[in-house]
Amino acid sequence: MSLRSGYGCCRGNQRILNGLLKVLAVLAAALVVCVGGFVFVAWAPDRPVSELKTRWATPPSEFLEIAGMEVHLRDEGPRDDQLPLVLLHGTSSSLHTWDGWTRALSGERRVVRVDLPGFGLTGPRSDDVYTIDSYVRFVIAVLDELGIGRCVLGGNSFGGEVSWAASLASPKRIVQLILVDSAGYRDEQNISRPIAFRVAATPILNRLMDFVLPRSMIVSSLRSVYGDPSKVTPELIDRYFDIAVREGNRGALVERYRQAPHGELAHRIPEITAPTLLIWGGRDRLFSTDVAKRFHGDIPGSELVIFEDLGHVPQEEDPERTVEPVRRFLGLRG
Repeated sequence: MSLRSGYGCCRGNQRILNGLLKVLAVLAAALVVCVGGFVFVAWAPDRPVSELKTRWATPPSEFLEIAGMEVHLRDEGPRDDQLPLVLLHGTSSSLHTWDGWTRALSGERRVVRVDLPGFGLTGPRSDDVYTIDSYVRFVIAVLDELGIGRCVLGGNSFGGEVSWAASLASPKRIVQLILVDSAGYRDEQNISRPIAFRVAATPILNRLMDFVLPRSMIVSSLRSVYGDPSKVTPELIDRYFDIAVREGNRGALVERYRQAPHGELAHRIPEITAPTLLIWGGRDRLFSTDVAKRFHGDIPGSELVIFEDLGHVPQEEDPERTVEPVRRFLGLRG
């Protein structure tokens, strides 16, 4: 090869390299624009609870200092009820999920609903502890604060897991259990976890949630937990979105997944002695009806009611139908 031809080859390679660098520069610029656009559109800073109270803490909401937190709760129905019904919501939900059941029951029974630590308007714990044991101790503290000696304890999803764990810790106080699409066994039982939950449980990616939260993620997650996605209304989306961006809730959600994985106490489920009603949605894509049947087999004497057309939050999706077995379980007339 001559010196001239070698020089020409080098110049050709340099042109190719320069072309590749230009393409990479264009792609990098496009990526920056896309990421910047995504952040701009999905930017969702924390909102202080004071901004959310006007819409989501209307009467009969109240805030009580319990376990070092300003706890959001609603206490309705006759105060002379000797066996109140206490209801616990699931992950990233709030006490509002029980609105329908409360309307149906509070005329005859005392119904207490509470936003669990790290969720709803209660918000995060100051000690950043979100173990199952901490939630059980929180529930007992709520009962103590309200002067409730014995109760019927009910919970949906993660709230169900807290409920049955509390019944094991304090069997004389938890007289009956109502478990609605309850958590309790290992995560391999999941069919399809909502995208918001998957992000919260993914290291590094979950830190992005501190700053951005696409409304579409809330919509997708809600639709995935309803048997009939058409029932997901704009107001429902507003509520879940506002609750998610309540100051500190996103960080608490990440810690809840890290510190309290499902199934830690699964081996103790057969020890439950409280009469138990299991309510399940047949279209639950988070915990299938196989999980319901496992609970039913593990809890002696339990009753199982499956609503084939409903999803993971049947008490919210169709409160009128799902409250009927609750009324029978509580001994109320139809």
